[in-house]
Amino acid sequence: MLQNALPAIGLLLLMVLLAFALQRWKKHLPGIAHQAGPALKVMSTVSLGPQQRLVTVQVGQGPDALCLVLGVAPGSISALHSLPLPAEPEVPTAPGTPGAANGFAVRLAQLMNPSSTKGPHAPL
Repeated sequence: MLQNALPAIGLLLLMVLLAFALQRWKKHLPGIAHQAGPALKVMSTVSLGPQQRLVTVQVGQGPDALCLVLGVAPGSISALHSLPLPAEPEVPTAPGTPGAANGFAVRLAQLMNPSSTKGPHAPL
């Protein structure tokens, strides 16, 4: 029984070692692992029909960031509009929360206690 499994185990070990060697080799080749274009981020997608979508994409980062509105259909992608992105608004931090990375907690606190702040969802 072991005589039949030994070649299969050896082949499996060889494949794992080959995969590990290729991964290490890829990191050391110039230009292979570091091919990167502009940073792209899909901001939102709206379905217009069974095969048509309206997609908003952020291209680039920082002050050079650009927002593209694209029409996506099965045979084509069309740029409908482009505009510069506004500066990121600062998220106010509530007392006791560490930094601005806790935006969800701040927003939840605002919604739980609407009398303390007048926002777009605050009751009149």
